Amino acid sequence: MDNCIFCKIAAGEIPSNKVYEDDKILAFRDIEPQAPVHVVIIPKQHVAGSMNEITAENAEIVSHIFCCIPKIAAELKLDGGYRLVCNCGPDAGQTVRHLHFHILGGKTLGAMA
Repeated sequence: MDNCIFCKIAAGEIPSNKVYEDDKILAFRDIEPQAPVHVVIIPKQHVAGSMNEITAENAEIVSHIFCCIPKIAAELKLDGGYRLVCNCGPDAGQTVRHLHFHILGGKTLGAMA
């Protein structure tokens, strides 16, 4: 997508602080971290605006992301645990309409409201 900031990050048009990359996904540090460790994981290709738009045809990338999350968390030394977040729509705080997940950790995280 032409105006998608995550597509531009994946294409290297906008710099990011990468923590993991393979042929399908990119994980990078969030520029406004909500925890000591805050990483965003995106598909390199624009896939769905949110989890609500996942279909049988594009679900493979979600499976790939979930297979990579434990490796990313281990590289980040999140041995005590981490939180995985996927905001779905503006009421949940989603600001970029490109499927993505957040890994948060590096401290004891409080209960969610």
